[in-house]
Amino acid sequence: MLLVVTASHKTASFELLERLSRTPDDVASTVVDMASCVQGAVVLATCNRFEAYVEMDEPVTAAGAIGVEAVLEAVESSTGISTAELDGAYEVHSGRRVAEHLFSVASGLESVVSGEGEIAGQVRRALKSARKEGTTSPELERLFQRASQAQRKVKNVTALGRAGRSLVRLALELADSRIADWSTERVLLVGTGAYAAVTLATLRERGAVNISVYSPSGRAEKFAAKHGIRPVAAEDYARVASRSSLLITCTAAAEPVLTPEHLQAPTGIAPEGCPVASHSQMVVDLGMPRNVDPAVATLEGVALLDLETISLHAPLEELQATDAARTVVREAADTFHVVGSRQSVTPSVVALRSHMFALLEAEIGRARARGDEDGKVEQALRHLTGVLLHTPTTRAHELAATGQADEFAAALSTLYGIQPVEPAQSSDAAATA
Repeated sequence: MLLVVTASHKTASFELLERLSRTPDDVASTVVDMASCVQGAVVLATCNRFEAYVEMDEPVTAAGAIGVEAVLEAVESSTGISTAELDGAYEVHSGRRVAEHLFSVASGLESVVSGEGEIAGQVRRALKSARKEGTTSPELERLFQRASQAQRKVKNVTALGRAGRSLVRLALELADSRIADWSTERVLLVGTGAYAAVTLATLRERGAVNISVYSPSGRAEKFAAKHGIRPVAAEDYARVASRSSLLITCTAAAEPVLTPEHLQAPTGIAPEGCPVASHSQMVVDLGMPRNVDPAVATLEGVALLDLETISLHAPLEELQATDAARTVVREAADTFHVVGSRQSVTPSVVALRSHMFALLEAEIGRARARGDEDGKVEQALRHLTGVLLHTPTTRAHELAATGQADEFAAALSTLYGIQPVEPAQSSDAAATA
């Protein structure tokens, strides 16, 4: 069975999400190690959510509590955040609800800005990380692969992707009210990751041309050369920061990379060469954990936009596009459930067919021994076996679709004394697995 423990901007404070975002990459391994019935785990940690997807080898009644406990203990072990602190800040979904939730997340339906595009890549990277850690399972692989397919379909057949805006775009729209001419802005970009590239492209769309980049990890030169902007050396960072009219931070640094000391000149006045008055400097913090010391907001003349502030200005969902997207997601989740249900009952159906065909071959052998030379008895027996198998096979799929595959397996055991056996892989399949 699948379950997900999820904390997002809808259930948890940004302060708590910030701490959860520091979860180490190996937390999925910790979840798997917490209980023998945990078959696999994939962890998705972004600036607006922390989610642990888990596959359990237990009945629904037992798996829920065990799975949640495994996730909470792993989080506490990895981050120091206690279960008490998480109380009330997370939700749990299980069974068929898991697929609909992940498909919605991957499509941007659960984001601060409905339809934002960055989350799709984050979902793919979460699966990639779990593969690297060796914590995936066949069902989790199928879940995340189908999530990416659902996201692409939402993007292609609905207007959600076109209507939705990324956090970067929304942040710059909010900054736009304070900026008369983007071409005259002196912009400092702090960070060189995927968000930095998106931010740079968005700045250029708005007409910004005077852009520099600083990297706490020392990658500014390479990023600047690739994108045609100016790199800032570590020794020049504070000087350039204090002279910039717009600063945008988007790094994965665990500690703030911009503090009041970077912006405040020792004399308390606007530094020489600053293109704007000391009361018109804007800082946009897109980092999680936060990249900017909150004390920056107390400086005279400095406006700070952080993720929490940006989320308060997220636009109302465009209902038509959102409704269409949710319809696509529901249909994809239903298909995922039906396919999974059929797969779950396959071992039982295979066991029943093997049992019936073994009896059939025995009867055919006896018929031949009695002189069935024209094969009419064999033909009749094969037809009868097919007829007899049709109803239980159909019923098996119906039961599986309602979550009763185990009941079908139990009935086979009671009536025929046979047990479901997973179909063996072919040698070719095993070689390519």
